[in-house]
Amino acid sequence: MRNRGFIMFIATLITITSLFNISFSWVSSHIQSKATEYATDQNGEIDHFKKQVYLDSIWTEPVYNLGIVNYTYEEVKNKELSRGLDLQGGMHVTLEVSQKEIIEALAKNIDSGFENALHQAEQLTRENRKSFSQNFFSSLLEINPDNSFSYYFANALNKEKITLSSSNATVVNYVNSEIDGAVDSAYDIIRNRIDKFGVTQPNIQRVKGSNRITLELPGVDNPQRVRNLIQGVAKLEFLEVWSHQDALTHMYKVDTEWTKKYGSKTSSVEKTVDNSLFHGESEDNVAIQETEKDVRSPLQKSISPYSFIYLLSDTSKVNQVLNDESLMSILPSNMKFAWSHKSFTTGQGVNCIELMVLKKGQEAKITGDYIADATQTYGQNNQPVVSMSMNIEGTKKWKKMTSENLGSRIAIVLDNEVYTAPTVQSVIDGGRSEISGDFTIEEAKDLGNVLKAGKLPAPTHIIEEVVVGPSLGDIAQSDGIQSVVIGLSLVLLFMTIYYAKGGWIANAALGLNIVLIFGILAELGAVLTLPGIAGIVLTIGMSIDANVLIFERIREEQKKGISILTSISNGYNRAFSTILDANMTTLFTGIFLYTFGIGPIKGFAVTLIIGILCSFFTSVFVTRLIITALIKKKGNQFQFNFETKFSQRLFRKMNFDFLKKRKLAYFISSGIIVLGLSALAFKGLNKGVDFTGGRTYVVNFNEKVIPSKLESSLIKYVDGKSVEVKTFGNDKTLKITTSYQIENESPESDADVKQRIITGIADFTQLDFSEDAKATSTTFVIPSTSKVGASMADDISISAQKGVLFSLGSIFIYIWFRFRKASFGIGAILALIHDTLIVFGAFGIANLLGAGFEMNQVFIAAVLTIIGYSINDTVVVFDRVREEQSNQWKKTSLDTSINNAINNTLNRTVITSVTTLLVVVVLLIFGGDALRSFAFTLCIGVVAGTYSSIFIAAPLVYDISKKTIKRKFSMA
Repeated sequence: MRNRGFIMFIATLITITSLFNISFSWVSSHIQSKATEYATDQNGEIDHFKKQVYLDSIWTEPVYNLGIVNYTYEEVKNKELSRGLDLQGGMHVTLEVSQKEIIEALAKNIDSGFENALHQAEQLTRENRKSFSQNFFSSLLEINPDNSFSYYFANALNKEKITLSSSNATVVNYVNSEIDGAVDSAYDIIRNRIDKFGVTQPNIQRVKGSNRITLELPGVDNPQRVRNLIQGVAKLEFLEVWSHQDALTHMYKVDTEWTKKYGSKTSSVEKTVDNSLFHGESEDNVAIQETEKDVRSPLQKSISPYSFIYLLSDTSKVNQVLNDESLMSILPSNMKFAWSHKSFTTGQGVNCIELMVLKKGQEAKITGDYIADATQTYGQNNQPVVSMSMNIEGTKKWKKMTSENLGSRIAIVLDNEVYTAPTVQSVIDGGRSEISGDFTIEEAKDLGNVLKAGKLPAPTHIIEEVVVGPSLGDIAQSDGIQSVVIGLSLVLLFMTIYYAKGGWIANAALGLNIVLIFGILAELGAVLTLPGIAGIVLTIGMSIDANVLIFERIREEQKKGISILTSISNGYNRAFSTILDANMTTLFTGIFLYTFGIGPIKGFAVTLIIGILCSFFTSVFVTRLIITALIKKKGNQFQFNFETKFSQRLFRKMNFDFLKKRKLAYFISSGIIVLGLSALAFKGLNKGVDFTGGRTYVVNFNEKVIPSKLESSLIKYVDGKSVEVKTFGNDKTLKITTSYQIENESPESDADVKQRIITGIADFTQLDFSEDAKATSTTFVIPSTSKVGASMADDISISAQKGVLFSLGSIFIYIWFRFRKASFGIGAILALIHDTLIVFGAFGIANLLGAGFEMNQVFIAAVLTIIGYSINDTVVVFDRVREEQSNQWKKTSLDTSINNAINNTLNRTVITSVTTLLVVVVLLIFGGDALRSFAFTLCIGVVAGTYSSIFIAAPLVYDISKKTIKRKFSMA
């Protein structure tokens, strides 16, 4: 074996490095166990706060001593192998930075045509695949063809980049560049906010070529807090407040105009609340009273004579007035309205909220740009507040502003909500101010962090969200580990029974393969997800293939009477090209999965790619190193066998005419495909929320709930829109999916849909919703939620199609290049299409029988994996055909070569399929509900791939080649 010393050095170095990387996970796990033990009481209950206090106390303490270097617990956590949200719970979010607001901010001149173009662009962006800016500029050109784009965007501030004479193309490039810069800025600000939030190992990435940012936040147990943190623009303004009497004078004018427009349309009976709510009168006098035809505008229905305070239930009516441009045009141009950040309850239990009337200029006198620091402290009443200090310029402006407004109110406004509006009692010259607002400590800390990180250049919207509770993460992790252990054990046992001592060597290489995979994942900072574990389990099955190829070649050489060392050398050399081709085609699948995959599919792809590379290295180089070293140490007489009495009897002297049965195989395949696609057409694809968009809720109960009955009950709560309820893992856990309000991706819509689902479940089951981790006899819980917006669903669908098409294209080109004949490439692709159609057909039949499998991202990953697996099988047969055809001493016809190739590789094909099926069936049984459709798809795919490599792919090459030859003769 050449370069034996170098290979041994590389193998040793990689192994030691991998074990070192994995050791941080072992240390972290040990510390977590100690923390759990410390926080567990006598009844076995874990105090999670106490556990966190313990971990915080050792955060900066050395916990891992290697003699020459010490690592603190913080460093250990940063170096351990990261687990995905599906294994430990947490939150995944995809944010979209609003291009509309960025474009509006960049524009100097905004006319009705410009606003119409913005509105039209919003509509088009929902319908086509173009970006908002592309749709905006095409709409603007259509609406205002006479105005150049520079008319709207050129101004003194950007004169170095564009002028009034700039071409439309130059302006478009400028705007797109500014949008790109704004997204980069938003990414940096959100990263700063999350860093201060205190999440361990957050993964924040900007999606290249888009205005999207993805966040993976492990261990998050307060999703709403995260939503507030990442979606708030943090636009801070200090604004003067209109006196109540002055504002009231102008609002009377609005009331008069409103009465003219709408007064006659009001009902004859209106419900009002007496002003005595704020005069301490009796409860009888403050009751809601009915009066004859109250024609006042909602703006005049304040329940306080001293400020504009409204019933919380009336805010939507007041907002209708505030959004009426014809009514607002009556008011002074420097008057704007903003609601208080929080509502309050009066002594009589009435929920109210204050509307502030603010003085606005072109920009606020003081903004968040002048804030030097913001921290959570405590106010005069020992309540949490945010204390702010200003920079030098801000201090001067604050002093001037307070001196000009003695005795008047100044509102501190954040994202158009008034947090506090104190009356100025004296001039403030220290540059300090305070935001109060009935905060919790966490809210005050988050607000301080947001202000320090800076304001976002534009609003962000959550278009995809997944929340996984820690209990579901623990179950998924347990199922995943169980699948790996059982699958690995079965493969190890099988290899030992079939290949004797050779099997032990293959098992050792497989163990090293797993160590390398985990070590490299940790080194790269990759995240191990549940699909990633599935990738490892699949790699266990597929990595055996290379050893099987090598061992079968060695057995062939030994049967010729060749010495053991020569047999080993010939076996490895002859199997090398086949192994290389098989791994390369599977590698293409992994690469395109990574390129086009989103979220957990990327984790699967990373694991698959690393697994392929590691298995190639361990199977081709490490096993040969071990076998050669053993034989040289023991001598040539050392009996190193690669078969047992059991394996000696199998597949001996195979000589079946497979080509003769090809038409029967074509007929059987056609029948299965037609049957499956018919079932699919009848039942439908059952697309998951990944492809349709929607919101999903996993609900835990203490007792069994019948899904069909709950589904029928829930329909009325979502206005008759689509809702699906099915069991998830067991009959006490249900998965509820609805498309209600999927076009509306606002936080308000998210809250509304969730509340409707909760109300519907509560009414049907007579149980209460609880925020606790476990359901009880009187409560139900929602440990996991997810949302995929319509635009995100479209992207996932397009990405899936690209993944499949690019995989097929690259495989065709590679096989054509390697085998020098288009017939091989065409035969391989047709066989892959055959396998894919059978999988889709089986999917349809299973759903027709009530399996309820969803077509989602994980399903597409399984299909792409099947493509890689099937081409692996096919390439092995093709490689033997090429060998048969290139044999100078034994000229054979194509049909004989194909039959010989299939018969000679049948042993390897069946053994590889059996080992792969062992681990896939384990996934199907023990992998949990999250991987059930994935494992089912792989089971069907492995069987279909094995069948097609024998009866479809090579026979198709024969038929295509035969027709090509006939065509050449006819042309001659």
